[in-house]
Amino acid sequence: MSIFAGRYAGRCAIITGGASGLGKQVAARIVAEGGKVVLWDVNPDALAAAGDEVGASAVAALDVSDQAAVEEAAKASADALGKIDILVCSAGITGATASVWDYPLDSWQRVIDINLNGLFYCNRAVVPFMLENGYGRIVNLASVAGKEGNPNASAYSASKAGVIGLTKSLGKELAGKGVIANALTPATFESPILAQLPQSQVDYMRSRIPMGRLGEVSESAAMVCFMASEECSFTTASTFDTSGGRTTF
Repeated sequence: MSIFAGRYAGRCAIITGGASGLGKQVAARIVAEGGKVVLWDVNPDALAAAGDEVGASAVAALDVSDQAAVEEAAKASADALGKIDILVCSAGITGATASVWDYPLDSWQRVIDINLNGLFYCNRAVVPFMLENGYGRIVNLASVAGKEGNPNASAYSASKAGVIGLTKSLGKELAGKGVIANALTPATFESPILAQLPQSQVDYMRSRIPMGRLGEVSESAAMVCFMASEECSFTTASTFDTSGGRTTF
């Protein structure tokens, strides 16, 4: 993992899904590069351990699908950090693996509640703090599934397509205000979320990647850290791709 010393000096970030995987690695890099972070996650035990490991300024245990909890956590995080410059929304679940006509209704609702509604609540709660300071970087984790659709993953694909659409709207609304919002569309990469899927689904997604392998967490973390930095200054309402050649648009 390359470290760019001082890249985040004076910058303060909220990372959702920060107790593991991509969120945790992004948080570690931001701290290593001079920034401060607050981690949000639904798993309090893993969250406490991750907070200690990455050197977080604070942690908040919450379910992002709880709008009131998100509002409260945003205010508490702003108090802990002094300001909010960066929001990285990486909390998400895969949901059931099933065809549309057999898809469990409770799983559909839960995926949409966390991956799309929860991300909307986080964006909605944090943007006012960024507008107040005239600066912000928002990175919303979407997926290649939101561009192409994965069979037997309709809720996940639909939720991530929604994230792309929301981010495009938000980025246009914020253009000219010093706040930039973009989405990342990774192909499948090695992360704890894969434990939610049958091996056959993982094998299918690997087969769709021209590079012939799953991504590494560090590869998507590197892209997120660019997107969340001052260097990303003239791209907004857009998507960045880490898909091993699977998507080219």
